Amino acid sequence: MTRRQLKEILKELKKWTAPATVLLSLYIPPGRPISDVVNLLRQELSITDNIKLKRTRDAVQRALTSAIDRLTKIPKVPDTGLVVFCGEDMNTGKFICYVFAPPDPVPVFFYRTDKWFHVEFLEDMVEEREAFGLLIIERDAATIGLLKGSRLRILEELEGYVPGKHHKGGQSQRRFDRIIEQLVEEFFKRVGEHATKHFLPLLEKGVLKGIIVGGPGYAKQDFIKGGYLDYRLRQKILPQLIDVSYQGEAGLRELVMKAADLIQGQMYVEALKAVEEFKYHLAKDDGLAVYGDEEVFNALKMGSLKVLVVDEDRPDAELLEEEAKKYGTKVYFLSDDIPEGEWIKKTFGGLIGILRYRLG
Repeated sequence: MTRRQLKEILKELKKWTAPATVLLSLYIPPGRPISDVVNLLRQELSITDNIKLKRTRDAVQRALTSAIDRLTKIPKVPDTGLVVFCGEDMNTGKFICYVFAPPDPVPVFFYRTDKWFHVEFLEDMVEEREAFGLLIIERDAATIGLLKGSRLRILEELEGYVPGKHHKGGQSQRRFDRIIEQLVEEFFKRVGEHATKHFLPLLEKGVLKGIIVGGPGYAKQDFIKGGYLDYRLRQKILPQLIDVSYQGEAGLRELVMKAADLIQGQMYVEALKAVEEFKYHLAKDDGLAVYGDEEVFNALKMGSLKVLVVDEDRPDAELLEEEAKKYGTKVYFLSDDIPEGEWIKKTFGGLIGILRYRLG
């Protein structure tokens, strides 16, 4: 199972809720004998007669019976373990039962019937494994962000107070300058503490690949020289500091784009490049930009599509990715965080491509 397939299953499972504890969640780690698990479920089934409400009793029994039936047909737990979700929508009567081996090993044995499916042990498996911390720093403002796969998000925005220029001279001016520098240092310390709070857990999980620091003027150099980040995080700061003009979301996008050469291969950056290339060919009207479901599908089937850009929420995203692999077509998924992603969704149905050569 791919991470994208798992992501779609989790999206479906999260929609399910029940008025009673009838939704079964089961996690079986690698090495656990299936016979032991089946015996446990049979014991659980044997005591369901004690459930007073017939509707609830029937739903729990159906979930347990379905899980047992499917597990008895599997000779051995796969290398990554097994996950089972079975349950009935008590309003519509719709029933689902998923049994699959996830992309990463199941970390724990877990069994429960509840009012929702317990998907928390799978959440990390669909997350990108690499992330970049982002920091835009000025003397009185900062934006802390994160780039993870095709997701760019603000973690926190901070403001400090630094007074304007003081027009008196002499000793009064020097005292005023010291106060300003003290206020700046206190703000830098606060930014360092907050950035450490956000980034250090990612480093400890082995997820943080680097930290990109930017901002206007010399504040970014002063912040780095001052050592305001935790010593473990300082080693992750990319050596090239980036000049950016803005704070907030606009600033983070500018920071990432200007650091594109330093973080090549990141989905967000590569998707942005693909969108820019599509716009270039579209404006040039050279016949290499293709859009519209039928046109894109045909080009893909002919093997003439070099790049495919797909809205990640399209129901056929997984199918398109599998088809693209057959022809060596590069696939990039659009999230809402990518600039012009909404434009591509509304204008082109969330599906565009770049041809290897002109057709016809």
